[in-house]
Amino acid sequence: MAGRNWANFGRDTRGATAVEFAILAPIFFAVLAAILQTALSFFAAQVLESAMNDTSRAIRTGEALREGWSVADFKDNICDRVYGLFGACDDLHVDVRQINSFADATISVPLDRTCTKSCTWTEPDRWTPGNASSVMLVQVYYRYPVVLNFGISGAADLPENKRLMSSATIFRNEPF
Repeated sequence: MAGRNWANFGRDTRGATAVEFAILAPIFFAVLAAILQTALSFFAAQVLESAMNDTSRAIRTGEALREGWSVADFKDNICDRVYGLFGACDDLHVDVRQINSFADATISVPLDRTCTKSCTWTEPDRWTPGNASSVMLVQVYYRYPVVLNFGISGAADLPENKRLMSSATIFRNEPF
């Protein structure tokens, strides 16, 4: 009787679907998680870009200069516009400066990209909102926490499962 059951085992297809699901499910859910993390990262980058552009308008119109904003006020204004997506804004770096012309705009990442642990900003925040008709360069950087990091997806490009997000704009202040 035991030999007969063993002989039929190879032809028995009951449970094949469960076995196939067990083999394919981890791959499917890993791809799904990578898609969700990528979508969340792109969404967060767009929110940062919009927040920076909206807040930079106060510089462009002279409102920030009239109201005596500091770099902390600028950061708070950006943080108010990211709708809690970034959590604490401690990882936000701001560089607002006046430049001589549009051709003089140079963008440099204020972070050592080769750091292996607890990356810190290599430059302090800058705040120079300029005067009327000044050419301004505004750069905002954020170390965004990556929730689902799979080594092959490369979602985190910094240690401690973080991704560097940035946004920059250049404009001429209005003649306020």
